[in-house]
Amino acid sequence: MRILVVEDEVKAAEYLRKGLTESGYLVEVANTGLDARHLIEEENFDLVVMDIMLPQLNGWQLLELLRKRSNTPVLFLTARDSVEDRVRGLESGGDDYLVKPFSYAEFLARVRSLLRRGGPTRELDHLVVADLELELTSRTVTRGGKTIALTPREFSLLHLLLTHQEQVLARTDIATQLWDMNFDSDTKVVDVAVRRLRAKVDDGFALRLIHNVRGVGYVLRAGAHS
Repeated sequence: MRILVVEDEVKAAEYLRKGLTESGYLVEVANTGLDARHLIEEENFDLVVMDIMLPQLNGWQLLELLRKRSNTPVLFLTARDSVEDRVRGLESGGDDYLVKPFSYAEFLARVRSLLRRGGPTRELDHLVVADLELELTSRTVTRGGKTIALTPREFSLLHLLLTHQEQVLARTDIATQLWDMNFDSDTKVVDVAVRRLRAKVDDGFALRLIHNVRGVGYVLRAGAHS
């Protein structure tokens, strides 16, 4: 699932990006309304989380532009706490309204609720492919009924792959989501991490689930050849 976070406070945007990424979402961040407009026009998102007070284009203007294009769910996340603002946010096409400061647990619950309302999606707390299962709440992974011990980084990597089954994820996307880093094509950080994960998830099983897409990245799916 792809989420666009529109927040002009860099630290707040990074906090949201990191938290949502750890929950298995692919996250894009825009720090101005104009940057967000460009992303909305060029890409598709499953949810937009936006502030109201934004430079260049404010949240009201951005929502108006978005609603001309799609019914993508919108969660306003803002310090504006008046009843008038809440009503305006919902009546102008917003789907939810959360006031800062906020509980991250409540924020995440609202995100998941909006994504469920947005259309058929995989259950994010319980992900399954073939005989591999991941439980997000308990942070457990099993294959063929046997528990697999993963490091926190390996768990996050597997969760990212599972939430994007059948989608090829580029190495740069994986690195940005899990390590918050930009790197050149010679860096092997992602390859090493995937190799270690595959050793735990795939070794000893006839059916391989994590596959290398030469020159691009990795994909998790059943019934394909590496």
